[in-house]
Amino acid sequence: QVQLVESGGGLVQAGGSRRLSCAASGSIFSVDLMGWYRQAPGKERELVNTITSGGVTYYPDSVKGRFTVSRDNAKNTVYLQMNSLKPEDSAVYYCNKVFPPRYNWGQGTQVTVSS
Repeated sequence: QVQLVESGGGLVQAGGSRRLSCAASGSIFSVDLMGWYRQAPGKERELVNTITSGGVTYYPDSVKGRFTVSRDNAKNTVYLQMNSLKPEDSAVYYCNKVFPPRYNWGQGTQVTVSS
């Protein structure tokens, strides 16, 4: 079973940037659709972007123009560049497959945006 380890979170001021990484213990080359998710306290986990194995991306309006997802299949790593961060972006961020069966969820990485 592939293990996912997210990193790069921390405390950042509103308007700042952060780059997250998600390293998989096994190959994700064949996984067509990976995504970053986030979960804020008391809220459901939400999908914040997706990326195909070929690099085609999707973003909901809430993060479009501010977040950029990328992947390095050779390194089995997915990245999330977050710019112009807002307090409402504060959450624990996870990566995983978009479609089931998903990998076990990693521990996530906490991003806190101060106003």
